[in-house]
Amino acid sequence: MDLKLTNKLALVTGSTAGIGRAIVEALAREGARVIVNGRTQAAVDAAIAEINTSTGADVLGFAGDLGTAAAAEELGRRYPAVDILVNNLGIFEAKPFEDIPDEDWMRFFEVNVLSGVRLARLYLPSMRQRNWGRIIFISSESAIQIPTEMIHYGTTKTAQLAVSRGLAETVAGTGITVNSILPGPTRSRGVRDFVEELGKAQGMSFDQTEKEFFEKARPTSLIKRFAAPEEVASLVAYIASPLASATTGAALRADGGVVKSVV
Repeated sequence: MDLKLTNKLALVTGSTAGIGRAIVEALAREGARVIVNGRTQAAVDAAIAEINTSTGADVLGFAGDLGTAAAAEELGRRYPAVDILVNNLGIFEAKPFEDIPDEDWMRFFEVNVLSGVRLARLYLPSMRQRNWGRIIFISSESAIQIPTEMIHYGTTKTAQLAVSRGLAETVAGTGITVNSILPGPTRSRGVRDFVEELGKAQGMSFDQTEKEFFEKARPTSLIKRFAAPEEVASLVAYIASPLASATTGAALRADGGVVKSVV
């Protein structure tokens, strides 16, 4: 299917690996010009080289921690306008609620919520001028089913849904759409490392740990496995395209059926 993304300029934050990396590759294969973002120049350069080889596309880059206002300002100077903004940057960790200090709450909110708020504020005016644009927040099924082991993470993912819906309301009647994507447990680099560490501590392989995770921690999953990042990226690519012009203000699930709800 031709998603009609040729020459659209897209920014995917936190995209040197995992879901973000898969989104870059999906958009690039559809002809979009894509900006890869990571915290270090080395990580960005390595990702660009690999993506250029695998897709044949000419991928751009920006090195900087977009969880900070300074990096967002520098990004705006280098790339003053984009057609598609994918707010994928995020952090997570498992920690008992009683052990989460104020500093962690603030750090999670800064990275997971404010990074997307800043960039949407930066790029929305130019989208309004062109009367076309896509703003996509990569949230999580944890936004709906707050995990007891990561309450601070889940709370920030819920906040993304509120920001996304509010923004969609502000651009009603325009060619701009704003949506959230809710991945379920996905075999991203961070999740893979986390699961492997859990398995090592219990003397189990990755496959054994995965099976136990879906039996005990996410029993409502219908696919009973971690999704591949590419399975999330394909939905994002469609939502970023002109073909998805009637989809806005939505929270779209790519969660493997973890959320036990029909709405």
